[in-house]
Amino acid sequence: MSNSRMIQAACPYCGKQFEFEVYDTVTADTDPDLRERCISGDLFRASCPHCRHEFMFQYPLIYISERDRFVLWLSAKEPDESLKKTTAPLSEKGYTLRRCSTVREFTQKIEVLEDGVDDVLVELAKFDAVIDFINNKKKRPEDIESVEYQRVENDMIIVNIRTGEDGDRGWSEHFPIAMLEQEIAESDKIERPDNASFPEVNDAWIMGFFEEPAGQA
Repeated sequence: MSNSRMIQAACPYCGKQFEFEVYDTVTADTDPDLRERCISGDLFRASCPHCRHEFMFQYPLIYISERDRFVLWLSAKEPDESLKKTTAPLSEKGYTLRRCSTVREFTQKIEVLEDGVDDVLVELAKFDAVIDFINNKKKRPEDIESVEYQRVENDMIIVNIRTGEDGDRGWSEHFPIAMLEQEIAESDKIERPDNASFPEVNDAWIMGFFEEPAGQA
């Protein structure tokens, strides 16, 4: 069951403190409203009662979906051993355990896992999309503003790339799931994450398999 508490938060604009409700745990199946607030990011949106500025306030949170069998740990820090011990039985039951270091990663991961998609395949699709985008559109990596999972359709993972240019609606690519699975099976670089350790499976994680070690060409 979801549980929350009130804390004293400091406004980054005026420096004054105010009370803000944070959630230690969100159970999506029993609290659909909180699920929606997690996906929209509203759960982390604060409004200072003193200066009226709005800002995002990120805090550690455990998100549990029994229906879709996954647990997310929103935190910039590695989970401690007590958390791993607590969630070990869920990992043994086949739950997917993931750590997300940012709210954006957190909201995207909920969408991916609710769709029942292997997030390793999603990160590979995003990586391949960036390579294709650079080669076909003649763009630089620094031109890319975001690479986002969109949905699964007809056994294809659809991702969208935005550059932030005026009028840019994004550039979408469709990747057959079977093709991505074959790419991983034939790869001698990509390794499956250790589920029980609450791994981060994101763009930095997938890029790490393709970066050359320092001192090598």
